[in-house]
Amino acid sequence: MAGHSKFKNIMFRKGAQDKKRSKLFTKLAKEITVSAKMGMPDPEHNPRLRAAMAAARQQSMPKDNIQRAMDKAIGGDGENYEEARYEGYGPGNVALIVEALTDNRNRTAGSVRTAFNKGGGAMGETNSVAFNFDRVGQIKYPADTGDEDKVLEAAIEAGADDVESSDDGHDIFCNPDDLNTVQKVLENVLGEPESARLDWRPLNTVELDKATAEKLFNLLDVLDDDDDVQRVAGNFEIDDATLAELGG
Repeated sequence: MAGHSKFKNIMFRKGAQDKKRSKLFTKLAKEITVSAKMGMPDPEHNPRLRAAMAAARQQSMPKDNIQRAMDKAIGGDGENYEEARYEGYGPGNVALIVEALTDNRNRTAGSVRTAFNKGGGAMGETNSVAFNFDRVGQIKYPADTGDEDKVLEAAIEAGADDVESSDDGHDIFCNPDDLNTVQKVLENVLGEPESARLDWRPLNTVELDKATAEKLFNLLDVLDDDDDVQRVAGNFEIDDATLAELGG
């Protein structure tokens, strides 16, 4: 019985992981299609598309999936997605910005509002929390790209504004308008990044205890499970001990 239970548990977890991976591929494909439609379908001349394809490769998305997403854009097939942004506060008064790609704004807005309400937060109007963040270009490299000095020197030469290095990797920040230029220069020195995109960098952070962090993570999980939601930015901070208690 124990072995059987273990097997069932593994199969359940694998099924959950496969489902999560499928959702991730759906979101990556949507970003590739929209990026190609909004600009040139050539990654060399479309930095957003190049970043989207790099993110897909980083997640081991099959080449056929990437090509199908490109074909949708070139052939004009499939849904017409548009960008949408939602803002609000989560548990602990954490400011959250939700970015989505949707073919039905009413559906997506309703889903995001429901997630906020059930998750102990409240959705606000546009720009109700954006003042807590800077709009930046962010380029991420893995830790093994090089030491802090090497990455910092490359970032300065590329015209970046700031670098944050840790055991998890290197985050390079620049003016949103300079993202394409900085990315190209860095690629010549450091290689292809894990990701390169416009993002929201918090100006101040809210430190959370375990109970509040758990509630916030539940809300973030619900938002992440929404096929229309591409990413969520928040201004929360959780210490390593609390994060370890919550399972990483």
